[in-house]
Amino acid sequence: MKSPVFRDDRQEAFYYRMLAERRCTDSYHRALFYTLGLSKDTRAHIQELFDFSDGGIKPEGMSASWQTGGSLRVCRLAFNLWNGWSQAGEERYSTSYELFDCEAAPYFFEAIRLRYPEYARQLTPAIKPHVERTR
Repeated sequence: MKSPVFRDDRQEAFYYRMLAERRCTDSYHRALFYTLGLSKDTRAHIQELFDFSDGGIKPEGMSASWQTGGSLRVCRLAFNLWNGWSQAGEERYSTSYELFDCEAAPYFFEAIRLRYPEYARQLTPAIKPHVERTR
């Protein structure tokens, strides 16, 4: 698997620090920490979003006063990639229509690639391109 593409050095440092701290590099942890590392707010409040003692997400962090529209998108995708979580009554905000309408979208695709590496491969065209014949 190729190395992830990071938004900046802060996200990269956060990602590797969290994986080392958890001592786990499975696809769940890689996708979660990659995604939560996209926002300075989620990086700063990681203790409110992930329970390091039992190794689970903390959905109650979604209602924290520091959350912004961008950080909520980041959390929704991160939590959904972790275990399929979506906020009860707010499921529509976890759709691709709502999540990917932002500047972080290219990095969201990278998070999906990290979570599902077995399906994230280069596709080959099903139909060969038409080649002009010469006489």
